Amino acid sequence: MTLVWPLRVVGALLLGAMAWIHVDLWRVGYRSIEVIGPGFLANAVAGFVLAALLLVPVRGLLRWVAVAGALTAAGSLAALVLSTTVGLFGFVETTAAPLWWETFWIEAGAVVVLTALAVVASRRRA
Repeated sequence: MTLVWPLRVVGALLLGAMAWIHVDLWRVGYRSIEVIGPGFLANAVAGFVLAALLLVPVRGLLRWVAVAGALTAAGSLAALVLSTTVGLFGFVETTAAPLWWETFWIEAGAVVVLTALAVVASRRRA
């Protein structure tokens, strides 16, 4: 299918952007926030690793990497929304925070693109 590679590349770019934002925010001060700081670093590592794996042309692995990427982005998006609304691990964020809106749209886009990729990859196997 011609749709697979564009979805892989866009998904990898979105996961890479998500990871970069988390590294950048961790570097400028979020690292000192208990639980949140290590979470940002773990999110960055997962994002970079999954982005790289999306570009590895191993057919049987693609569906699972896309699912893992979608779940990682969804979890990160849920944490962002929770931290902004009710707080998360005692930390409360605001939409005026640096890169908040960029993070929201990148993670939402990653969920959509990677879910679509997982569906397309699953259909290719059948």
